[in-house]
Amino acid sequence: MTRRLLLSYLVLALLVLAVLEIPLGIIYARGETSRASQRVERDAAMLAEITEENIEKGRLDMLPDVAGDYAERTGGRVIVTDKHGIVLADSDPLGTTGISLAAQPDIARALNNRPTVTTTTDGNGTDVLSATMPGSSGTTIRGTLRLTYPLDQVTTRVHRVWSALALAGVCILAAVALVAFSLARWITRPLRTLAAATAQLADGHLHDPPDATTGPPELRSLTASFTHTATRLQHLLKAQQAFASEASHQLKTPLTALRLRLENFEPYLDQRAHASLDEAVGEVERLGRMVQGLLALARLENAATTPEPADLDAVLADRAAMWESLAAEQFVTVDLTGAPVGHVWAIPGALEQIIDNLLANALRVSPPSTTITIHRTPGVQLDIIDQGPGMNEADRQRAFDRFWRSSDAHHDGTGLGLPIVRHLVDASGGTITLHSAPGTGLDARIRLRPAPAPQRPRTPATDFHPTRAGRRTQRAPQR
Repeated sequence: MTRRLLLSYLVLALLVLAVLEIPLGIIYARGETSRASQRVERDAAMLAEITEENIEKGRLDMLPDVAGDYAERTGGRVIVTDKHGIVLADSDPLGTTGISLAAQPDIARALNNRPTVTTTTDGNGTDVLSATMPGSSGTTIRGTLRLTYPLDQVTTRVHRVWSALALAGVCILAAVALVAFSLARWITRPLRTLAAATAQLADGHLHDPPDATTGPPELRSLTASFTHTATRLQHLLKAQQAFASEASHQLKTPLTALRLRLENFEPYLDQRAHASLDEAVGEVERLGRMVQGLLALARLENAATTPEPADLDAVLADRAAMWESLAAEQFVTVDLTGAPVGHVWAIPGALEQIIDNLLANALRVSPPSTTITIHRTPGVQLDIIDQGPGMNEADRQRAFDRFWRSSDAHHDGTGLGLPIVRHLVDASGGTITLHSAPGTGLDARIRLRPAPAPQRPRTPATDFHPTRAGRRTQRAPQR
């Protein structure tokens, strides 16, 4: 924005200078040419009177001195002719006397007692001001005088003025640029502090509040409003994080105690009530998993984390090896296929949680003697394919909704596993979609962004515990 403001100020100043200086230069050039023309005409008239007097009195030997003296003082050229147009004197050393110029238009007009003032070109191709005057007394013509003055001296003065105007314009533009840069920096300083504060707030903490004491009043007001909003938002986020932490601690104990109390009832209940007791214990366990899922979502949504390069191949190999033994208990095979894809962008710990959740879901619905395929494709695409009952199109569209469960599924899932996966994928800058697998089953397709290898290794963090998930695999899927 500073550059745009500076450019706008300079363009405006340039337009003002052009409107003022160009007409001024043109007017000066025309005035200088007009003054030179008038001066040449005046000098020619004066010299014509002097030469006419000398011709009348027969002092022809004085004509070369008069012409040469004027030419030496002014740089012009003087030619004097008699009443027949014969050259009597020429200030140019290379000029020739005794020749007739009566056929030349300006000399012919002067011999008819009519002066001529014009701009023309001399024999050397130089532009000159030419004034040709008759040397007469009344109607008696005794001779003519031609005075030519080179225009290069006038042009030199005009160019000097144009150069002075250009230099003045450059100096003015430099001064305007300096003032405009200072003004633009002053105007945009609050915006820069706001941008830095916004970036800090996006990372989760506002360490340096923007300065609300500098800049235009409107931006100071905006900065103050932003600071108030950011402070309030941080307070709400801290309160929510505190609630999630406290709720996690407070809810675990009563739910565990409730489950133990229900299990302690078993010896005292009639055999016919054991089925209801098992259902009650299952509902308590489901409630506990739901609380854990909600708290996990709250922690993820409160944590603003920047994606980092992560080795997808290493994570896949580690998680596949971990789940292979758990899947073997249900006579299910975990198969990792596809060429290595290298590093991808992901928030810390996200890949582990994504793969664990998807493998846990796939294992819950996989019949014995089937295979869960983890297929990687350069680009980067990851497919986790099971051979379970799959989902229809309507169910796949709603599978990422919180607490949603398929109407034809008989399971105790919480409906939070896939929402957690989608949040992690979105936060990592990727996408996840569900597709029908060939034959039967479901294909969870994840697209991630390729990333360069990091400069230093990172210890992955994971909040998901596959061992506990493996013990829950006897229950129905949590999608």
